Amino acid sequence: MTPVIIVLHICICVALILIVLLQKGKGAGMGAAFGGSSQTVFGSAGATTFLHKVTTIVAVVFMLTSLGLSFLFGRGATSSIMEDVTPSGVPAAQTSTAPAQTGETQDKN
Repeated sequence: MTPVIIVLHICICVALILIVLLQKGKGAGMGAAFGGSSQTVFGSAGATTFLHKVTTIVAVVFMLTSLGLSFLFGRGATSSIMEDVTPSGVPAAQTSTAPAQTGETQDKN
């Protein structure tokens, strides 16, 4: 299942890049506006184009596949390279336990 989602995610990435590159930028009509064109510079852009709708759909699918992959790979191994290290920073295998002192070895006043 994961390889299928990865391949789908890569295809969606490529499609999203191509769709965005195919679109005309918002500033493309600005030069023509100063030349007497009837296009508005900062006004409404009119009806949404087909490429805009496709971009929105592909972007949503891209986000969903990204979330799906993060959930699938986020539940990885729970092991750590720091398992054998105690809070003092010394590996647990190197710590030695000193024998407990009995009452006989303590100072007697």
